[in-house]
Amino acid sequence: MNLLEPFRYSFMTDALFVGALVGAVCAVLSCFLVLKGWSLMGDAISHAVLPGVVGAYMLGLPIAVGAFVAGLFCAVSIGWIKANSRIKEDTVMGIVFTGLFALGLVMFTKVETDAHLNHILFGNILGIERAEMIQSVIAAIVTLTIVLVMRKDLLLFCFDPAHARAIGLNTGMLNYLLLSLLAGTIVASLQAVGIILVVAMLVTPGCIAHLLTDRFDRMLLIAVCSSVLASVAGVYASFFLNGSTGACIVLAQGFLFALAFVFAPKHGLLAARKAVG
Repeated sequence: MNLLEPFRYSFMTDALFVGALVGAVCAVLSCFLVLKGWSLMGDAISHAVLPGVVGAYMLGLPIAVGAFVAGLFCAVSIGWIKANSRIKEDTVMGIVFTGLFALGLVMFTKVETDAHLNHILFGNILGIERAEMIQSVIAAIVTLTIVLVMRKDLLLFCFDPAHARAIGLNTGMLNYLLLSLLAGTIVASLQAVGIILVVAMLVTPGCIAHLLTDRFDRMLLIAVCSSVLASVAGVYASFFLNGSTGACIVLAQGFLFALAFVFAPKHGLLAARKAVG
């Protein structure tokens, strides 16, 4: 077995590049989602983009546009229903995203079966086209740039929104900015792992980093490194396993999380048992 064989194929090198890029973007947003307690929001928006994807395909529009609009609609709907009812946010999320996902599935059955739409569900990073790669790169660059520029404001909003409001920050704007970044990141990730698995890429890196450090700057760095490593390892392993690339990426992230959960020096399972003992 030639371990360097995957690098001989352009589709593998493209997949490794896109996987690392998407992994880095998802990891950055993951830290804010974990800090804010919005893990379920990532799940909600990732599933809710399906009707937007199918609708854009039926209208001949770019799929990324449909996915972004549907994701924002989901986020705004959740906020509006929560503000105008006594229902808790997590319950509203469950109602909205399952309803939109079901709508997307019904729309999906009404169009002729197309491999491209199937790949939106399950990911197809090995068959990503040049135009789709450019879309992912643009979405990733825009998201990372905004996060870097607004990092301190977003951090304070996620950690202590009451204090952020007290010092004059527009928390409403920051709320919708974070939701927009989340929707954009999901659009950038669709080709890598698909709608169904993208939530793992938006949650796991932040959880790994949260177990390993208490400082946010280090958390960002650890999350990005672990996510890029898992993405590259998953793409590489899928070549030899002949398995789903998206699933291999998520499994690699799950393996890294298991290591952090057990061996983290301060918050790991072994450290906790030693402290009790």
